[in-house]
Amino acid sequence: MDGMPQNSPRTVEEVFNDFKGRRVGLIRALTTDVDKFFQQCDPEKENLCLYGLPNETWEVNLPVEEVPPELPEPALGINFARDGMQEKDWLSLVAVHSDSWLLSVAFYFGARFGFNRNERKKLFQMINDLPTVFEVLTGNVKQPKDHSGPHNSSNRNKSAGKPRQSDSHSKAVKMPIPPKEEGSGEEDEEDDEQAATLCGACGDDYGADEFWICCDVCEKWFHGKCVKVTPAKAEHIKQYKCPGCSTKRARV
Repeated sequence: MDGMPQNSPRTVEEVFNDFKGRRVGLIRALTTDVDKFFQQCDPEKENLCLYGLPNETWEVNLPVEEVPPELPEPALGINFARDGMQEKDWLSLVAVHSDSWLLSVAFYFGARFGFNRNERKKLFQMINDLPTVFEVLTGNVKQPKDHSGPHNSSNRNKSAGKPRQSDSHSKAVKMPIPPKEEGSGEEDEEDDEQAATLCGACGDDYGADEFWICCDVCEKWFHGKCVKVTPAKAEHIKQYKCPGCSTKRARV
């Protein structure tokens, strides 16, 4: 994989240009070149990764062998779930991981070349002005919203305030969340951490009156609409597995 530029970017502007080139390549793989990308992600092959390259191209390839690698590696084994979930959901999941990888590469350069606080802030602001790969893929460019995330309602919940539940199925959560009860400072910190919960499928956070469900395997939260689970359907699920956990294969 030729993801490392011959002349590594050293300034904020150079790192941002590297980010933009890789981003364009990833968007191209998931939109205009999606048929070609889909075919290259053969589930019968080994763990494959999607790389965006600085020259605005992309490639599907095996991860590099050297440890540690020259650059952070993208999500491993994206090909395994290709036929185990709907193509739209699979592409969305790859897009979310691609966004995470782009950020990790950009801030890897920032750390490697000693960006200070102001330079890191400038880099993030430049990146944040661009829609994410996921937003471009779905056409869902949203304005920032001021709202809270879902509380964990299973027996893992350590906070005092728990969401309302309509039945004994502890994973299904129907919003809105009740007012937070008075508690210790430690409980308040846990509430703040839970407020940042993001959907494991689309990467978005909590919206008022939305239905959420938690995977019993990976313990990630999902919008019901993203994983096609309704409140009525959740009542009959004893143990919920998200699409990713349902399609995982044993790896050698």
